[in-house]
Amino acid sequence: MSGSSIATLADGALYALQNSYELNGWISSHPHSARGYTASSCYLLKQDDGAVLLDTGYAVHEGVILEQLGELLDPQTPLHLFPLRINEFMSVCNAMPIAERFNVVACYAPIPDIACWLDFNWDGRDGNNAAPLNIETALLDPKGQLQVGQSGARPIEAFSAPIRLINTSWIYDGATRTLFTSDMFTHIWHDTPEGPWSITAADDTTTVEQVRSFLLNTRYWWLEGAAIDPLRQEVAAVFERYDIETIAPGYGCILQGSDLVERQFSVLDDALRSLDKSQAASQYVARGMER
Repeated sequence: MSGSSIATLADGALYALQNSYELNGWISSHPHSARGYTASSCYLLKQDDGAVLLDTGYAVHEGVILEQLGELLDPQTPLHLFPLRINEFMSVCNAMPIAERFNVVACYAPIPDIACWLDFNWDGRDGNNAAPLNIETALLDPKGQLQVGQSGARPIEAFSAPIRLINTSWIYDGATRTLFTSDMFTHIWHDTPEGPWSITAADDTTTVEQVRSFLLNTRYWWLEGAAIDPLRQEVAAVFERYDIETIAPGYGCILQGSDLVERQFSVLDDALRSLDKSQAASQYVARGMER
């Protein structure tokens, strides 16, 4: 499929399953006026004895995502799913099809009975002849400590996103120095479905004004005139705590290189600062209003 690809971020250890879609004014991930294409990315973290898949993609990409996983993963390899936003289609749509095809041993979640959040598109599939599936729940460790595989050789950390509208997790993988940021740092898109969907500092033209507008014209419309300093401090703490070489968002371009990571955090911080109640007044946001 045009606009579908597998990006190798660390050979044998980390892959992005990327599938583009058109921005036409109907997509809530982007401003109403955005035109062009962006890509949704599901991330496969692999070890010899197991794997973790972050997000499962949109239903429209089901067949492609199953093919992409089939290229990377033996069907018998123990696989954990981790939807970074359990109440978002992009995170959960393909959980059941993946579990039908691969050896999904559990799904990480902050709540019990995760299967209740995943079977919305399964009843009636194939004329009610679909095999019954019950994905086990792996409740998140309160400290956010997880493992890729069973040997304990590759820990990853999960924590609540420092800036979020709904329940959202960020993940840090120390083995590849990658920060997975779900719906943050998703502000770069392209004119064609082929992207490219990875950029370095040499390709970056992001401005504070662009990020500010992107935040206000998507799900972060409420930031303007709010008490932003505590959020800025939490975001800064993530940057200071982790050695980040790559920012891997759920949409748009993967941001590669420590220079670009530092610049993107700086631009986000400046955009957030400009939205603080000391700098901006809150206002009523009418339907269709863009800022």
